[in-house]
Amino acid sequence: MTTGSPLPTAPKRSRARTLVPLSVAAWLVLEIWLLTVVAGAASGFTVFLLLVAGVVLGSVVIKRAGRRAFRNLTETLQRQQSGETPAQRRGSSGNGFLMLGGLLLMLPGLVSDAAGLLLLVPPVRSFLGRYAERSLERRMSAAGAGSLGDAFQQARIHRPDGKVVQGEVVREDTQPAPRRDEGLRPPLTP
Repeated sequence: MTTGSPLPTAPKRSRARTLVPLSVAAWLVLEIWLLTVVAGAASGFTVFLLLVAGVVLGSVVIKRAGRRAFRNLTETLQRQQSGETPAQRRGSSGNGFLMLGGLLLMLPGLVSDAAGLLLLVPPVRSFLGRYAERSLERRMSAAGAGSLGDAFQQARIHRPDGKVVQGEVVREDTQPAPRRDEGLRPPLTP
């Protein structure tokens, strides 16, 4: 009998790595079961029409949300170039949840269609947006990063004329580390 170090054990799986595949499998089984129930109650052609309608409606929603997001981006860039201060959010938030709703509508299945239709309702989108923002703020403050606005403020450099310029500071006062391959190869000449 030898006594030595204990046998190495595999690291413990996280809860998410266990639950996410199980929940995806349960969701797929539920979607297939609901489609067969609807096909049995109505007909297979009805199920086909429901799936096609979901894809068409989802693509229209995603296209509309994408255009709205692009329009908001160009308006913001034009305001910044003209020197105006960026306007506060004026009801233009929710494009991400709108696109998620369109994607859920495009996925084949009735549960995903119901969730996608629910995300098309503006009060639901605004509630989810506020919840996600509060959750993100809480996690950032727990990590010691401050608020989301503080993180964006730290990433900016202010010029003397008040304009905000994105960039990074490069210090020239330190000596660069010697390259390991110096002297091994001749320099390239044209």
